[in-house]
Amino acid sequence: QVQLVESGGGLVQPGGSLRLSCAVSGSIYDYFAIAWFRQAPGKEREGLSCIGSHDGSRYYVDSVQGRFTISRDKAKNTVYLQMNSLKPEDTAVYYCAAKMEGTSWPAFMESEYDYWGQGTQVTVSS
Repeated sequence: QVQLVESGGGLVQPGGSLRLSCAVSGSIYDYFAIAWFRQAPGKEREGLSCIGSHDGSRYYVDSVQGRFTISRDKAKNTVYLQMNSLKPEDTAVYYCAAKMEGTSWPAFMESEYDYWGQGTQVTVSS
């Protein structure tokens, strides 16, 4: 059974940093890619960043480019999202998701991912 478990969310002041973790069941190589999404209240879920499990290729959307960094630890079967220079508009529930096939890459659409974690809340506020 595929499981993805996010952790690392919390309350942080504007300008602060957080690192989110996504632990995947089995081997990270079982998946073509892992991505991070977020969903703010009243808004649609949006893709932020994705990383290829095998080649480590990384992609970002413009809104987080330069502030967020995605990475993977193959030994721990974990994908991270380092978030710096956080803004109040980054407040959302953050999800990781796994994509099984590489027919479309890079991929930022919710429909392109097969498995999802339960989410972790990130609140940026003073």
